[in-house]
Amino acid sequence: MTLITFALLLKAACYTVAISGVSIVIGFLIGMGVAAARLSTSRWIAIPAHAFVSFFRGVPLLVQLLLIYNLLPFLGINVPSVVAAVVGLSLCTAAYQAENLRGGFASVPRGLIEAADMTGLSPFQQLVRIRAPIAFRLTLPSLVNEAILILKASSLVSVVGVIELTRMAQDLDTSLYKPIQLYATAGFLYFLINRCLAFAGASAERRFSWGRA
Repeated sequence: MTLITFALLLKAACYTVAISGVSIVIGFLIGMGVAAARLSTSRWIAIPAHAFVSFFRGVPLLVQLLLIYNLLPFLGINVPSVVAAVVGLSLCTAAYQAENLRGGFASVPRGLIEAADMTGLSPFQQLVRIRAPIAFRLTLPSLVNEAILILKASSLVSVVGVIELTRMAQDLDTSLYKPIQLYATAGFLYFLINRCLAFAGASAERRFSWGRA
């Protein structure tokens, strides 16, 4: 494999990390709101949140990407394929992160919430200062695992025309006819990215552990 070929795969790997990273962050923000809505006592808020989670966890990501990619132009929203890919990945991971965070919210000690009520904190202040930080610490391992899964699943965005790592390996294979070398290199780059992500997650777990908190 030439240096130019490896450079193309490395550039595509960086593109994969960028797409996945943006999707994970957006998905986390959406998931936080959906998790809070799932725990709401109002059925008008909880039921739509439940429907959101059920749909995006029950429909394959590939189908979601194709649906969003074709639905946006149908609604008159013309965006680049990478935007459609980020929207699809974000909504999918948001549903899974919402369920992880919901478990974290449910595990917040009731005494802390009662103490916050006594001090006069509003529901929003309680969410930002108490419930969200504790839920994040409790669910950090599962959130890291979800980030790894969505990074690997990002290979599916090639179906909507995004040239990420897997698609780049496929395109190079059509001209170089070296499938073993190309896919082995792509797999190795995925492995390195995920190991870095797992290491960062483990470091964050130690940093935010209850003992040091």
